[in-house]
Amino acid sequence: MRRRIGRVALALILLVAGFALWLVMNASAMPVVRRAEIALPFPVDAPRDPVTVALLTDTHLSGPDNSPARMARIVAQINALRPDLILLGGDYIGDAKGGATYDARASIAPFGKLRAPLGVVAVLGNHDSRSKKNRVALSGPDWAAAFARLGITLLQDGVVRRGPLAIGGLQDIYTRRPDLPDTLAAMARLGGAPLILSHGPDVFPALPDVPSLTLVGHTHCGQVALPFAGIVYVPSKYGTRYACGLYRDGAKAMIVAAGVGTSGLPIRMLAPPDIWLITIKPTVSRTYVSDSAAS
Repeated sequence: MRRRIGRVALALILLVAGFALWLVMNASAMPVVRRAEIALPFPVDAPRDPVTVALLTDTHLSGPDNSPARMARIVAQINALRPDLILLGGDYIGDAKGGATYDARASIAPFGKLRAPLGVVAVLGNHDSRSKKNRVALSGPDWAAAFARLGITLLQDGVVRRGPLAIGGLQDIYTRRPDLPDTLAAMARLGGAPLILSHGPDVFPALPDVPSLTLVGHTHCGQVALPFAGIVYVPSKYGTRYACGLYRDGAKAMIVAAGVGTSGLPIRMLAPPDIWLITIKPTVSRTYVSDSAAS
């Protein structure tokens, strides 16, 4: 009887250990590449060639699920996609999850090898916002200088033109107060197809109902989704309304990426890490949006 109980107990221990290992392996897997096509109104004087944009977000560089070596492989994966433009959606600093941790500058160092003809543009996330509770993060000017040394443009309620795109990059909506009206006005003055880069999806309902594309992360697509129930929690005041994937509301569209890192626990279930490759085409007669996924 005792032997039987011992065997059952051992089997349960091995089952739990195997399940935990599987969750960590899911988190440390190479990202799925998800693809979308979005039509936006290009400026009349801009070339009509499509622009491909790679979105990488929520790298959370810390172990045991993420490391500089893994980030180097992800950077090579993105470069192999040959995007015209690369956008970084914030949350570069990882938290303590039982493995190695890295300071702010080390957290973004792998991005120095990203390559795209139209460059790399970034915003910050809530994990990157300096406060009394987060001394690891840099101040705004120090972040800008650190990214500039890597050849990356950091936007904090700022705008930049890249090809036919007018990109507005917002401050993190969860720890700061982004100036959306002024950023949108600056984008309009700059001219170009409107693309908003923000860390999280909570900005989307406040955007005007005009053709635009918003690219965000933050949700990790729930990080853990349950069979049948799906995603049950994301850190958003809208709950799971904008948990993951592509959303349309009138003329505007938004893509919510799962990101490639984790927060809290180094695990993922039914919410694999991902990067997005978005092809932006000039509008012909109406806004057209489609998506597909490929690993």
